[in-house]
Amino acid sequence: MTPDIIGPFANHLPVRITFGDGAALHLHDVLDAIGAARVLVLTDQDIEVYNPAVAAVLAALDTAGRTVSRWPKPPGEPTIAMVDAAAARLAAEPVDAIVALGGGSVIDTAKAARLCHQRGMTFAQFLGSEREFPEPALPLIAVPTTAGTGSEVSGGSVVSDPGAGRKAGIAHPNLRAQYAVVDPVLTWSMPPAMTANTGIDALAQAMAAVIAKVRTPIGDAIALEAVRLMSGSLPRAYRDGRDAHARAQMACGSMMAGLAMNISDCAAEHSLGQAIGGLTGAPHGLTIGVVLAETLERERRVVPERLERIADAWGLPRDGAGDGTRLVTAVRLLLDELDFPVLADLGLTDADLDRLTDAALADYFITMSPQPWQRAEVRDAFAAALGTPRRRAAAGTEQEIDALTS
Repeated sequence: MTPDIIGPFANHLPVRITFGDGAALHLHDVLDAIGAARVLVLTDQDIEVYNPAVAAVLAALDTAGRTVSRWPKPPGEPTIAMVDAAAARLAAEPVDAIVALGGGSVIDTAKAARLCHQRGMTFAQFLGSEREFPEPALPLIAVPTTAGTGSEVSGGSVVSDPGAGRKAGIAHPNLRAQYAVVDPVLTWSMPPAMTANTGIDALAQAMAAVIAKVRTPIGDAIALEAVRLMSGSLPRAYRDGRDAHARAQMACGSMMAGLAMNISDCAAEHSLGQAIGGLTGAPHGLTIGVVLAETLERERRVVPERLERIADAWGLPRDGAGDGTRLVTAVRLLLDELDFPVLADLGLTDADLDRLTDAALADYFITMSPQPWQRAEVRDAFAAALGTPRRRAAAGTEQEIDALTS
């Protein structure tokens, strides 16, 4: 096998990261450091009702001797209407800094709203413009309450257009937050299904960063460590949300997966997933998970050695094949253990295959795969996912499942 030649690359990730249990309780230190006396906090609607750790963070901010106002994001994936509403709120009151306290959808909304506010245009107007991304005038502090997209360190924002049935992703280094405060305790209240959805998204990003054609040695190093952290901790966090060790590993791993994605990129799994999301409105991580094994099955035939590296980072025993099948098998077993939904659960049928295929092929991320996907391959991957029977942990042997969670 001819060794890879390291080509030229450049990385620039100027996000200041603070990590640790209880770190979010010291948000006032970050705000003091940047001289922010007037703060707008974007949160998930009613998040403090079901997440006591977030309630404690909000209470600490309210007693910090500064003006703090809130904009609650409605439930669901970010939409154009949500971005425009958040931007209008920024225009309505003087603000020194923005805090995005919530899941990836809140952080994505904050990034896009800050941009639209600074540009003085709606999100639709921005999409129709030359898409200039100026240096941000307002600092953004991202505080994730899920371990999933890594949006706290990424320069991307994905916004849905429900009317058109598609998602509009934008990306630029100037979209990034200036500070990321990653507090694993904020993730303890995630229910099992959300833990599974967000965790699979993070794991998929880490794997894609190694598979994508724009991978770099720095990205590989971060991504492979993210895989090591998350592959065993995800099922433990799913089974016991208050497993502090598993939650910390997932919070760190997902943040690192976000970094790796920015250094490298995502690949076909995100294009197929976003096609599903645009058609169904299903949560982002769920849409990635229902096609993850099928896209990896195709990629293992193209770059088996990269899937083997990921399998090694996962800690999977070698099988002598060297063709990436052990990784695909491990992903299927993990999905079984998480009792993850399948594509048919989203109400899709064979009649949707062509529309899904068209949407996936029009998406940017599929162009980052190491070898171009043909239309037939995309349709076949969707068809295979649609034919997947309901997953159960019993599908794997006890020894195989133990290998995933040890």
